[in-house]
Amino acid sequence: MPRNTHALAILGPTLYSKLDRTRVLVVGAGGIGCELLKNIVLTGFGDISLLDLDTIDLSNLNRQFLFRKKDVKQSKAMVAARTAALFNPSCRITPIHANIKEDQYDVQWFKSFDIVLNALDNLDARRHVNKMCMAANVPLIESGTAGYLGQVQPIVKDTTECFDCLPKETPKTFPVCTIRATPSTPIHCIVWAKSYLIPQLFGEEEKDESELDEAAAQGENAAEIANLRKEAHAFQSVRQTLFSSSPEIAAQTVFDKVFKDDIERLLSMSDMWRSRKPPTPLLREEILAGSFQLPRVGPTTSNTIGSKKPGNGGFIANGASTAHGTTALRDQQDLTLRDNVVLFDDSLSRLASRLRSGKEASISFDKDDDDTLDFVTATANLRAASYSIEGKTRWEVKGGVKILGVPISKTFKLTIIHDPEMAGNIIPAIATTNAVIAGLIVLQALQVLQSKVASSSSSTASTTPAINVPSDSSSPSKTQCSLASSSKREGIRTVCLQVGKPHMPLGTFFMSPPNPFCSVCRDVYVSVPCDPARVTLGEILRAVKRAERPEDEDDEREVIVYEGTRMLSDPDFDDNLEKSLESLGCTKGRFLTIQDEDGAYENVVISLGQMPDNASAQGPAFILPTPFPGLKGRKKPKIPPTAAATATLAPPSSPPSVAGSRKRSAPADEDEELDVEMPAAKRSKANDGSAVVPLKEDTNGYIVIEDDDDDMEIL
Repeated sequence: MPRNTHALAILGPTLYSKLDRTRVLVVGAGGIGCELLKNIVLTGFGDISLLDLDTIDLSNLNRQFLFRKKDVKQSKAMVAARTAALFNPSCRITPIHANIKEDQYDVQWFKSFDIVLNALDNLDARRHVNKMCMAANVPLIESGTAGYLGQVQPIVKDTTECFDCLPKETPKTFPVCTIRATPSTPIHCIVWAKSYLIPQLFGEEEKDESELDEAAAQGENAAEIANLRKEAHAFQSVRQTLFSSSPEIAAQTVFDKVFKDDIERLLSMSDMWRSRKPPTPLLREEILAGSFQLPRVGPTTSNTIGSKKPGNGGFIANGASTAHGTTALRDQQDLTLRDNVVLFDDSLSRLASRLRSGKEASISFDKDDDDTLDFVTATANLRAASYSIEGKTRWEVKGGVKILGVPISKTFKLTIIHDPEMAGNIIPAIATTNAVIAGLIVLQALQVLQSKVASSSSSTASTTPAINVPSDSSSPSKTQCSLASSSKREGIRTVCLQVGKPHMPLGTFFMSPPNPFCSVCRDVYVSVPCDPARVTLGEILRAVKRAERPEDEDDEREVIVYEGTRMLSDPDFDDNLEKSLESLGCTKGRFLTIQDEDGAYENVVISLGQMPDNASAQGPAFILPTPFPGLKGRKKPKIPPTAAATATLAPPSSPPSVAGSRKRSAPADEDEELDVEMPAAKRSKANDGSAVVPLKEDTNGYIVIEDDDDDMEIL
């Protein structure tokens, strides 16, 4: 029986015949990516590009089944492509070991694909791919897992909301003085161990005190900052003991410096402890001998670190591990104070040996590195003991997951709450979840492709119009409703793997239409091939204003121009207009955002591309597309008063106004210095908005089977 018999019977000859010629980009070759690559190869896709920046780690092998132990330290993309190619010899897989955010992977490159499948675990990379797909008008299947939970979201420009239409939770930050001097929660101790102590002892040796300079500029306690500077200088001598002393002497020196001397120095600042409970200096030898006692802070005494019972901050001074420790998994064992000192000594010795070997110039925290995880667990718990804060088990530090169901709508229950104390905010990956989500990605991709095939074969098919909400309307426009209806007619739904409902583990709900106030999918993207060394910013700007203006209008609108978050020009600042794009750092793969100063029109985003190979060096320095999107179809909707009062969603990519020096320093990701004049601060013209509630309409999709309840579908 031919290998394609089942796929041909399920998909039908029309769709199946398209798969071999469909160009697919898979971004990510990790837990989901490996399963996904295997699935699309076996389904019959014939032209696949696989991109991943990472290399294989030993800890990946328990869930990324395209890799073997012999592949450790090799490129994930290269090994995955080589392994998956054996499943279907007729499939063409192009592995790319690179960063998807590199300028060479520009809009034109994305346009060469028919569909993009995301298998990323990085918020920044997800947002980048989302923007590139919106600019290239290429369908994107977004996905993610969290423990036993997962979600697959199809994103089609002008039909569904994009990844940035809804706000995403941003990582928490903490004042430097809280982390370094006055912690009050377990997460403060873990952030201190991971982001401060490890770099001080095992990172690259440097004298950069920019963090403290910034804290001082923000008005944090000057006395605390001065003491923190002394502490940083003292670490330089302590660091030398890791190379020149025995493991026992090194452990004693580091322990005394961190948990005794530094604490005593902080205690000498009496004003700091007027309204806080002071910490307790720790004595290593007494803890190991079993004679050290922490002050009692509650009516009862807990037996172990991590037990979360009141008294001694969740610690006892001495004793063996818990009685159930013999049967509990190592990561979930509760640790006594003595256990943590032993773990501290052992992990410090292992890390110091790695530095002394010369194979590693520096060591940073990695969730899959047992040595650094042990060190963070031990030092965070010891610091917590000193400050009478409850400790955490190794499992909780790495990323224990609590899964709870809470109502977020009348149709769907799903939320995930994980311990914020986890060192890397890591949610454990589960191979079965990855496999289920990877299968759903393929089904969603097939549905999107089926919609494209049906649309192209229909004589009445037309391009879906962009949202254009009248400025005086406070309710969804007919165009908006037609977009929502369109997504439902095509069966476009987000599919979720949920818990608490064994009888229907897969739930689906219709995609919302695009958020009319989103600054990613609602922007107007225009690809402009150019020679950045020959064309100036002013030439591009003047050409765009002429091309977009109606013939019967003479007045040009006033605009602000950004590259990323850099303001390059505005009506009151034109110093950069006569500079070449190259001198401004605006080259292939970069975006120029042209924003209306009055906020009346949608942004125009110029995607800078490469001139055609046959372009003459004496010819035009750039090429504008014809026809160019005119102003008449780009009126920006106004936020209704009721929505404006409660709006919390700021467009994720809205360029902020620039304040401060008029001379901009080079961007962090560029080595060369750019001579870019910066204007004085201006008020931001970011537009706030709120998510659009999806309409509840009946539909038929070939992936799902409708339940009796119109509001919920199950696969």
